[in-house]
Amino acid sequence: MPDGPDGPDVSLSVAGVADLPVVERLWLMFRHDMSEFHGLLPRADGTFRGDRLRTAFSEPDWVPYLLTSGDSPAGFAFVRGLTGPTRVLNSFFVVRGARRTGIGLRAVREITARHPGPWSVAFQDANSAAVRFWRRVATEIADDAWTEERRAVPGRPEAPPDVWISFHARAATHD
Repeated sequence: MPDGPDGPDVSLSVAGVADLPVVERLWLMFRHDMSEFHGLLPRADGTFRGDRLRTAFSEPDWVPYLLTSGDSPAGFAFVRGLTGPTRVLNSFFVVRGARRTGIGLRAVREITARHPGPWSVAFQDANSAAVRFWRRVATEIADDAWTEERRAVPGRPEAPPDVWISFHARAATHD
């Protein structure tokens, strides 16, 4: 991965239709990682549900981002609620080879600065890496002005509640 002054470089771009095949492959990796916490297996064709993937590319209140490091895809982020009172980081993924390099934190900082205001992010308690990551992100972006709560998963009473972190992001400033 190319290095910048703060570690490996990350570029963030709005993913278009031409990026869909790359994001679809990253989506399979993401869903595979999440299957550990949800106990889900792929469908008979080896894929996982892709409704959020399709929605991110088709709904006007959503935006899909592609994260790259140099010429390599490094992850993605799906944001929803662009016109609502709170933006939600609906899905966020960094490939394993780029984790713990600072790429994820830099990407979230840039995404939230592009869409300033209230934010919420959901994750599972069982995913200890996500717990540490999102608490660090919230602290980096909002200092100690963030909250954490558990909410039932809609339509899945058997599932453990999601953990939701909420914070306020400021607009990007240019020096």
